[in-house]
Amino acid sequence: MAVTGEVLFEFRRIGNSVKVTAFHPPTLTEISVVGAANAGQAQLQALALKRLEYVLAKRQPSG
Repeated sequence: MAVTGEVLFEFRRIGNSVKVTAFHPPTLTEISVVGAANAGQAQLQALALKRLEYVLAKRQPSG
């Protein structure tokens, strides 16, 4: 499932890690992932987006 609509990202460095929070306003869904501080922003953002897609897919009614 591809995420449609706007997704907001926040990056917060915590020691040797970066906490990435992704928020999907249309569904009011927020997730967080933690990755290595030396990973690129694009890689961490892709990881958070993949997790958001997973969470949104689980919320879909199984029909």
